[in-house]
Amino acid sequence: MAGPLSHIRVLDLGRIMAAPWATQVLADLGAEVIKVERPGAGDDTRGWGPPFLAGRDGAPTRESGYFLSVNRGKRSVTLDITKPEGQEIARRLADASDVVIENFKVGALARYGLDAASLRARKPSLVYCSVTGFGQDGPRAGQAAYDFMIQAMCGLMSLTGEADGAPQKVGVPIIDLMTGMYAAVGILAALARRAETGQGETIDLAMLDVGAGILANQAMNFLVGGRVPHRAGNRHPNIQPQDVFPAADGQIVLAVGNDGQFAKLCEAIGRPDWAADPRFARNADRVRNEAALAPLLAARLRDFTRAELSARLDAAGVPCGPINAVPDVLADPQLVHRGLLSRRAHPLGEVAMVAGPIRMQDATADADAVPPMLGQHTAEVLEAIGIGAGDRARLAAAGVI
Repeated sequence: MAGPLSHIRVLDLGRIMAAPWATQVLADLGAEVIKVERPGAGDDTRGWGPPFLAGRDGAPTRESGYFLSVNRGKRSVTLDITKPEGQEIARRLADASDVVIENFKVGALARYGLDAASLRARKPSLVYCSVTGFGQDGPRAGQAAYDFMIQAMCGLMSLTGEADGAPQKVGVPIIDLMTGMYAAVGILAALARRAETGQGETIDLAMLDVGAGILANQAMNFLVGGRVPHRAGNRHPNIQPQDVFPAADGQIVLAVGNDGQFAKLCEAIGRPDWAADPRFARNADRVRNEAALAPLLAARLRDFTRAELSARLDAAGVPCGPINAVPDVLADPQLVHRGLLSRRAHPLGEVAMVAGPIRMQDATADADAVPPMLGQHTAEVLEAIGIGAGDRARLAAAGVI
């Protein structure tokens, strides 16, 4: 069965991670995504390695793991939008699309007639999403940005790491990923509204806005309580016990979320008296007295192996888990059962891929899609908008495609 967005065409002028993550989500849901890349070089992330996917002869290619992680299910068209003929082709592709998404600097695409105002004047029903570091207005609007930089500026790094250690970034480009998710949500909302009104939308999405927005409880902790949040390692600022604890043979994560679970934890490890201790009986008490509770728990949990703790706590309904490395995650029996990792046919040979996580009962999502080779679909996409083989040969000779 087709994906729920199989009637939607997306023109992806995005590069790197944030905008391409959004279009990968849309592609997973069935949208036709046409990814425009520079002739010769393509998206910057094609070269962000090693590692690179090996070719059929075993030699490395320009298909980096980074690129492969964010571009499944798309069609690649090479097009030089700095040239007038390339700009006209891009406009024709936009005319034939429902959505355009881009992450150029503010004002850059206006020079080429590919900005929201120009394209929506031609097609008012178009949904146009711009992803930038700081938004379309304000004192920083013209500045470039990358995920690492925004993690620092939005306060996330001030919250990440050990209390007495240096600020740390998150281990994946979380601002790019969340910006991409917000872009996908905004696009879907605009498409839903268009279905009612016939009108498109212009979406202005800033990475710094997203970074501040996902501070979530930490921002509200400050606004409500007036205390500046700080790095606290793995300890949760509002719920206890939630931390990494030592077992006899390694470490385990406890994620106790309420008083009932705490009582079950105490019973499972043979210390039911702790649940009645006025210092620990309620979550607010445990947060205030975390410095007393943590060493007690650490000493007791060392009496058990990780397997013993997992068995006891799973049986009691207390959330806990191992600290897995990436290979452990991808081999986890639950994820294997869910089909999150699969091997798929690729022009260079079979490739292992992580699937999209959305599962639908009555529609297909992420149906064996793989990332495209550079320019793999240029001919068929241009043929579909009336640019025949002779014109394509001329455009190729001129470096436009």
